[in-house]
Amino acid sequence: MATNVDVSRALASLADPRRAEASSRFLQMVPGGYGEGDRALGVSVPDQRTVAARFWRDLSLAETTTLLTGGAHEERLTALLILVRKFVKGDEPERGRIVDIVLSNTDRINNWDLVDSSAPYIVGPWLLDRDRSVLDRLAESSLVWERRIAIMATFAFIKAGDFEWTFRLGDRLLHDPHDLVRKAVGWMLREVGNRDRAAEEEFLARRYRVMPRVMLRYAIEKFEPQRRRDYLSGAVQSAGSAGGMGKFRLKTLSGS
Repeated sequence: MATNVDVSRALASLADPRRAEASSRFLQMVPGGYGEGDRALGVSVPDQRTVAARFWRDLSLAETTTLLTGGAHEERLTALLILVRKFVKGDEPERGRIVDIVLSNTDRINNWDLVDSSAPYIVGPWLLDRDRSVLDRLAESSLVWERRIAIMATFAFIKAGDFEWTFRLGDRLLHDPHDLVRKAVGWMLREVGNRDRAAEEEFLARRYRVMPRVMLRYAIEKFEPQRRRDYLSGAVQSAGSAGGMGKFRLKTLSGS
């Protein structure tokens, strides 16, 4: 059986100091950044996927968990890539243990790439037909990574045509103070719109004027240029009744 040390050594053999420096800047591992205190080896994501593909069958969940608590960023990402593979192939008990590992180690899933490589592929799929109240708890967390996990997990629901929890958490996180959460909410709203434009615009109708600008920009990124300008200028309004949101129109010059 392989050990976490074997994986760490495989990653170390692929390390590139120049890439490590660039990764440290990109993932804000610098003083004052959201990734401060982390350490990059300088291993590309494709190389990490190759390492994960090599070891995932022979690495136990215990060894993978130890890897997830490692000091290098790439060790943790590779551990998550391994857990995703194990989750996809595992039976129900193993999948449950993997979800427990993820939710018990959110302090080590401490950058946006780590969240985005795991929450939509482990947490979300697990909750598709289960109680989702854990997402409410995560969305209320003081830890930014847990709040991002909550909204990113809904990507799995969106792919299944279920938008309820994206909208529910979008409301809860509408005024989140962190850009990484605001961007994630906007991204998930955009994914809803990619599948059901009317549903996204219904959600935006009574919120877009008060939501953070970066969230709105992410949400409307795929809209037609004029429609984006209308939202950004505040020219879109609901024509529905006070009790519902259905149709949209632009304000005329007279304001009617």
